[in-house]
Amino acid sequence: MNKLFFPTSPAWRAAILGAISLICSAGSWAQTPNASPAKAATAIIRQADFIVAVVNSEPITNRDVQVLRQRLASEARARGGVQPDANELNRLAVEQLINEKAQLQQARDAGIKIEDEAIEQAELNVAASNQLTREEMHKRLAQEGITLSAFRTQLRTQLTLTRLREREVEGRIRVSDVEVEQFLREQLKAQAGQMPAQLNLAMILISVPEQSTASDVQALGERAADIARRARAGENFAELAKAFSQTSDKGANGGNMGLRPADRYPDLFLDATRNLNVGEVAAPFRSAAGFHILKVIERRQTTTLMVTQTRARHILLRPSAQMSQTQAVAKLTEVRKAVVSGKADFAALAREMSQDGSAQQGGDLGWANPGMFVPEFEQAMNRLRPGQVAEPLVSRFGVHLIEVTDRRNAPMSDQEQRTLARNALREKKLDEAYATWVEDIRGRAYVEMREPPQ
Repeated sequence: MNKLFFPTSPAWRAAILGAISLICSAGSWAQTPNASPAKAATAIIRQADFIVAVVNSEPITNRDVQVLRQRLASEARARGGVQPDANELNRLAVEQLINEKAQLQQARDAGIKIEDEAIEQAELNVAASNQLTREEMHKRLAQEGITLSAFRTQLRTQLTLTRLREREVEGRIRVSDVEVEQFLREQLKAQAGQMPAQLNLAMILISVPEQSTASDVQALGERAADIARRARAGENFAELAKAFSQTSDKGANGGNMGLRPADRYPDLFLDATRNLNVGEVAAPFRSAAGFHILKVIERRQTTTLMVTQTRARHILLRPSAQMSQTQAVAKLTEVRKAVVSGKADFAALAREMSQDGSAQQGGDLGWANPGMFVPEFEQAMNRLRPGQVAEPLVSRFGVHLIEVTDRRNAPMSDQEQRTLARNALREKKLDEAYATWVEDIRGRAYVEMREPPQ
């Protein structure tokens, strides 16, 4: 599995998403043994075909609604969680078809046409994203009851809608450098409240032996107070540490403990220095080891955005004529039991059975930033702790068994931060602009809803 499942071009990405959705939804129509997707779809369509709605004189049929409803149901099952009921799916399908019909009409009026070469390229991209040759993809479509003509019509529709949206919406979105800088400032400010500051302290320790008497402790305390007074008066703290500190290294490094996250220091140290500025020396305080004198050498708040990266591995099985989706889920369920019980090695099984390019690496997908996998895969992965193996997951690519092996916070480069900011701002503006645009297109269309025949 590639980390970036789709080409970066918005047009190709939208076309591939729609086409993969078409491929994968067909595979889930048949939930009963020996029932083919084509037969299941035919059974639905044969119930009745009639006009459900008219958009600017062009009809939407019950057949259109039922086919899309099945796709939406398949996508909802892949996402998991609470599933919408049949009435809600029907309503969503009708609304989507009305919006698409109105947009396609506008695209036609605007003279937008999709060249055959673009369809060919999109088809190749769909095959590549499913890690299939075009011929293998054609065979899979045939097995799932999808004609090549219907598949290419879906590609043409997706590309047409995408080209219209690019022209009417995406082309008008602008993100300024000022907005990028403001976004980064806000993100760093928010992160500062979550990430511990970096702190460097220097220490002089006057140890108190276990058998010390009260008078001994008092004398040692006075000695520590005198050293602290001298340090506050301006004497070199490093030299005082070398002369008096009774740490294991005898203050060889001037007592410097090094820059580290503040939460890696004992609470006693943090309490003593909490209100000190850089260069100031704390009053001596007692611990089980003795009297400590601390100087704040450096405080540093992180100025780089951090990103949580996840390292995962997976085993992918692709449903086929030889192995249904249900069989693939059952097989990976057994694999999971063997791995969790310690009877089998995940990496060895991935090399043996995974139908994915990562198989040779034992299913290892490497370190991944957020957004590098398709949503359903990423959501399942994010719910896992390192060492956990998820239940089999159905995605548009097949059935996965996922194990998270590690997770870390990693700094982003300046270029990565700016790219993140620009993309996030652009996506936000696109979402807002697109929602407004869809409402406007729908508002200008004449829509007549029809009652089903009695």
